[in-house]
Amino acid sequence: MTLHNEALRDRACLIVHGPDQPGIVAAVTSLITRNKGNIISLDQYSDDAFGGAFFQRVVFHRADLTASLPEIEADLEATLTKLGLEWEITDQSIPKRMAILASTSDHCLLELLWRHRGGELPVTIPMVISNHTNTAEDVRSFGVPFFHVPSQGPDKSAAEAEIVRLLAGNVDFIVLARYMQILSSTFLERVGVPVINIHHSFLPAFIGAAPYKKAKQRGVKLIGATSHYVTEDLDEGPIIEQDVARVDHSMDAAALQARGAYVERAVLSRAVQWHAQDRVIRHGNQTIVF
Repeated sequence: MTLHNEALRDRACLIVHGPDQPGIVAAVTSLITRNKGNIISLDQYSDDAFGGAFFQRVVFHRADLTASLPEIEADLEATLTKLGLEWEITDQSIPKRMAILASTSDHCLLELLWRHRGGELPVTIPMVISNHTNTAEDVRSFGVPFFHVPSQGPDKSAAEAEIVRLLAGNVDFIVLARYMQILSSTFLERVGVPVINIHHSFLPAFIGAAPYKKAKQRGVKLIGATSHYVTEDLDEGPIIEQDVARVDHSMDAAALQARGAYVERAVLSRAVQWHAQDRVIRHGNQTIVF
């Protein structure tokens, strides 16, 4: 167990969401108390106190958490389900398993690997999969397995089937670190775990090839990046995090792209960290981030 996980020993994170109604906070806190838990942090949000949706994230300590989880889960089922609430509880000392898919651009990939090695991302990385081989040595220098799965031509089914085979049972979520392939709805259904993407915020204004060249030609003054969950609708999934940086007329397309890469790295890292810490609750095509 790493020092990071040691600090999180016996800490649970409880996510609750559903129709807002009186008594939810009291029900949750009373449940934790009677199960000998001590609340460390509690965040909540209601989008409308009269018939709206309620969201809550609670982190609490409970000695011998692993042994007591079945009893706590049974209490949650009996108490919260009858209120029409959905819930999920996780042991914070167990890091999520994160697979990374990448292509030739390495800035987002290496940022995640570096932050993971520095202890900033509470995850394990069982593998990196790429449709190119240029990042293989860099990835392996971090002690992470690298797999090359070529993806060429209009039919991506064979490549997707191989990626699904590699991922099956080994990951809790997937990050597309500038993986320049469109994933099919069949792939998303078969992997069955959340998929997080990063792209420049020029979409849809500067779609297609050479977006930074198009941005330069338009004379943009702000560039940015967006990280979101992947859905069947291309680049329209729930947004987790966004950021921007100012640019000016003196910067050519290459300078814009370099500034954009800096923003992309930061935005994707924050999105991954928040997802790994169970801070993101999906609500339709939106997210609540605590």
